[in-house]
Amino acid sequence: MNTGIPHGPELGTVVVGVDGSGPATRAALWAAAEADRRDRPLRIVYAADLDRLTQLASARVIDQIHEAGRDLLQDAALAVRERFPDLTVIRELSRRDPVSGLHVSAGRHDTLVVGSRGLGGFGTLMLGSVGLEVAARSRLPVVVVRGESDGPTTGVVTAAVRGRGDTDWVRFAAREAQLRKATLRVLSAWSPLAHAGSVITMLDGPDETTREHTRRVEILAEPLRRAFPNLTLTTEVAGGSSAAAVLVEASRHTDLLVVGARRRPMGLGPSLSHVAHVLLHHAHCPVAIVPRRGTDGRDTW
Repeated sequence: MNTGIPHGPELGTVVVGVDGSGPATRAALWAAAEADRRDRPLRIVYAADLDRLTQLASARVIDQIHEAGRDLLQDAALAVRERFPDLTVIRELSRRDPVSGLHVSAGRHDTLVVGSRGLGGFGTLMLGSVGLEVAARSRLPVVVVRGESDGPTTGVVTAAVRGRGDTDWVRFAAREAQLRKATLRVLSAWSPLAHAGSVITMLDGPDETTREHTRRVEILAEPLRRAFPNLTLTTEVAGGSSAAAVLVEASRHTDLLVVGARRRPMGLGPSLSHVAHVLLHHAHCPVAIVPRRGTDGRDTW
């Protein structure tokens, strides 16, 4: 339940999209647990795309789709109430396409949740196009539920950071950690090859570069320690062949991996970098993509 966490973004209603698939059902149950922790309602949305289908299908087919959507929402709500009988569950059948339907259903402080699904035979690896588009276009935090839903918890929330541009969104990770009574692991993953010609010079060795990254992470973490004095917080700098590979490995040892997404110019929503794409396709735990206000591309995933 929500415990009055200070100094951070308000955590509102949890909105989850369902489509009758196994991954969507797992996402709904994850979202229900999240809503229960926040002491907020859970909104379950099925977007039937009726606005488009009314131009293509007969009235009878539209009625059948509408009825099937209501049944699907009821089944999802029943599955949630079996585990969380006291949770307030709101069901919504949207006439919009799945991406727009989820965005319109959410308020300014809400969190969107989607499941992952298989493409081309790689069922445990690939994210569906709807979930990817929701994450890429959203102005709200989006959680893509990956990994084993019934696996043991680690008691860790990991925030993957780069630098000063992460100050705004990393508080979301801190609130999530405190909700779970978990440790917040502030992790900076870097690849020496990625910085060749910029950060690393002929006079800078790996040890010096590591110390510089460590200094940046500690500067970023200090305000969090003050704002969340009861939160157990650790910092870590990890190098490897690629930042994406480091973070995928880190996802094996955390309950939630949180990363920031840079807003595009003109307010067109966050863009997803190569690292974010890799995490959404290959992480071993749920991944939260949180919009960030920073404009310094050097600090952007």
